[in-house]
Amino acid sequence: MIEALDTYLNAMYPDGSNYLLDVDSLTAENVSFLVARVDGQAAGCGALVLDHLDYAEIKRMYVKPEARRLGIGAAILQELEQIARNADRSLVRLETGVHQPEALGLYRRAGYVDRGPFGDYPPDPVSVFMEKPL
Repeated sequence: MIEALDTYLNAMYPDGSNYLLDVDSLTAENVSFLVARVDGQAAGCGALVLDHLDYAEIKRMYVKPEARRLGIGAAILQELEQIARNADRSLVRLETGVHQPEALGLYRRAGYVDRGPFGDYPPDPVSVFMEKPL
């Protein structure tokens, strides 16, 4: 899944505009990494990073093209938000790209709104920064 996501993002964005967590980072104690399966096969994934006391960050959201429109992305997002609530976070933030209309639509339907860069992210013309109060 991670390799497919990296290939997908690297085809759309310049090197300096991909803010990716590697596989080792996804196994850190402060990261929850979810995998959704369809008929036993990995179909989507997403991670929640609890690095900050005042918010959680969603990373590595991806649904394989053949599994899109099945509600997998929305289900992963809802579960990640619940993990954030359980960790006493009242705000979730994320960074995605301007060339991902499906992701932008998913996040906006779920109540995420645009905001400026946060954390260590620099301003980037191909990035969209979003947040949602929980």
